Amino acid sequence: MSAHSESGKLTKVFIKKVSDAFINDEHITQHWEALNYLGKPDITKALLEYDAFEQILKDNGAEVLYLPQDDTVNMDSIYCRDAAIATNRGMIICNMGKEGRIKEPAAEQRAFEANDISVLGVITAPGTLEGGDVAWLDEKTLAVGHTYRTNEEGIRQLAALLAPQGVNVLPVSMPHYKGPSDVFHLMSVLSPVDSNLAVVYSPLIPIVFRNELIARGYELVEVPDSEFDSMGCNVLALAPRVCLMVKGNPITKERLEKAGCKVIEYNGEEISVKGGGGPTCLTRPVTRA
Repeated sequence: MSAHSESGKLTKVFIKKVSDAFINDEHITQHWEALNYLGKPDITKALLEYDAFEQILKDNGAEVLYLPQDDTVNMDSIYCRDAAIATNRGMIICNMGKEGRIKEPAAEQRAFEANDISVLGVITAPGTLEGGDVAWLDEKTLAVGHTYRTNEEGIRQLAALLAPQGVNVLPVSMPHYKGPSDVFHLMSVLSPVDSNLAVVYSPLIPIVFRNELIARGYELVEVPDSEFDSMGCNVLALAPRVCLMVKGNPITKERLEKAGCKVIEYNGEEISVKGGGGPTCLTRPVTRA
C-alpha cells in the first residue's frame, strides 16, 4: 500500500456526505453565494447524486471512511481533498488559501486522529497549501501548483516535511486565469489516471510542466475547450485506467476509452459542477495498492 500515487487501486478513502456538508436547504441558501458557487445546489438532487457517487467507490473496492458534520466548517468541506495531503508517514494538514475554508484542516485532523490515522505535520501561516494543488507523478515526485491558494512558503514547508521520505517536490507556477476568487488548482488541469497516462487541459498548463510530463513518459489525454468548465479534466482513478468522471464530457470520455480506460460516470450537477469540485475534489484518498 502507498499514499504516493494518484492512480493505484483505491483502497481507503475519506469522503464527506452531502447530509454532513450541505446539511439542509436553509444552510445552502445562507452560504452558497458567498462561497462563489455557480448556482444554488438542490439538496434533494444533491443527496441522490452523492448516494450514487458513494456507491461507485464501494463497488470498486474502496474502504470508505466518513468525515463527520462539524459546525466549524461550511459547504465546501464536501471537497475534502483540499484540506490534507496523504503521505506514507501520515497526513499533512493544509492551511487553506480560501478564507471561507480556513477551519477545514483542523476539522479533518480531528477525524484522522479519531480513526487512528497519524499526522506527519501541519502547514502554518504565512504558508498556504491546498490538496487540490498537489499530484503525485510517481512514488518520489509530488507536483505542487503555485496558485492563489498555495504560496511559496506553503510549498517550502511541504518540501521540508517530505524530504526525510526522499520525496522531491516539483513546483508548478500556474497562470492567473480568472483570478483569486476562482477555484483554480493544479488538479483543475491535471488528473493522472495511470503511471504513464494523464488527463490534461493544455491551454492552462505551463509549457515547462507539460514538457516535464512528456519527458517522464506520460501519454496525455487532451480535454477540449468545450469540456473544461464541465469538469472534463477532473478525473479520479479508482484503479489504473479505471476512471470516474462527471457525466457530460463525451469527447474526453471517448479519448480515455481510446487510451484503454474504463470510464464510469456519475451525475454531478449539484455536488460537483455548481461548486467547482469533481470526483478528485470529493475524495481524500489515504492509501492505494
